[in-house]
Amino acid sequence: MRFIYFSSLLLVISFVLAGCTTKSKLTEETALTTSVSSSSSSIETTATTYNSTSAAEIIHFPSQSLIDAVNTKNLARVQQILKDKTYDLNETNNEQNTPLHLAVQQNEVEIAKLLIEAGANVNLQNQIQDSPFLYAGAEGRTEILDYMLQHSQIDFTVVNRFGGNALIPAAEKGHLENVRLLLEDGRSDIDFQNNFGYTALIEVAALRENTELYHTIAQTLIDAGATTEIRDHSNRRAIDYAQTKQDTVLYNLLNK
Repeated sequence: MRFIYFSSLLLVISFVLAGCTTKSKLTEETALTTSVSSSSSSIETTATTYNSTSAAEIIHFPSQSLIDAVNTKNLARVQQILKDKTYDLNETNNEQNTPLHLAVQQNEVEIAKLLIEAGANVNLQNQIQDSPFLYAGAEGRTEILDYMLQHSQIDFTVVNRFGGNALIPAAEKGHLENVRLLLEDGRSDIDFQNNFGYTALIEVAALRENTELYHTIAQTLIDAGATTEIRDHSNRRAIDYAQTKQDTVLYNLLNK
């Protein structure tokens, strides 16, 4: 009888202990589930807050803001405006200058690069038919010109108000480095003729003084393959102008 009593007692104790263990495991699982749920909720809340902050960082600026920022040479403001991908990069002022026109005119290299990287059009022409590209070539904006040649979609059929390409005024205005850049690039027609029939070589011979700089430019054009026998609309060649001006150095370069 005692054996049966003790066996029954042990069986009851086993059931009680098993019940406590199960209850403990259930409590732990419930706590873990609650913790995970709480963490997930926290992560979602943080993500929502981050996204809201990112969206709030993009400010929409009124028209002419970019024109004003470039005019005042405010690089930080230009950077801020360019964050708004809906902003018109090619807006114009009353002279039909775009922000890129203004940056090139002022030789603001870093601003010009930012605008080019953002997709500003280098081919749009203002009231006097200058495009940012043509102006950079004609006015010695060498660093900007180099950047355009490497990073822009240039339309080489666009001409200035005299009907010329970028190479002709670059040569005539004495911008040797621009001449070299354009020739090395190879996409500008070295024998292109403007409204007067001038090529870059004829323009140097006809309009510029007898100096070492212009002799170097002429030599650079000749070495790059400029045709010396082309005649302008007055039926004169580069060598004819050199002879008229008594520029013996240029005459001898052209008479080889």
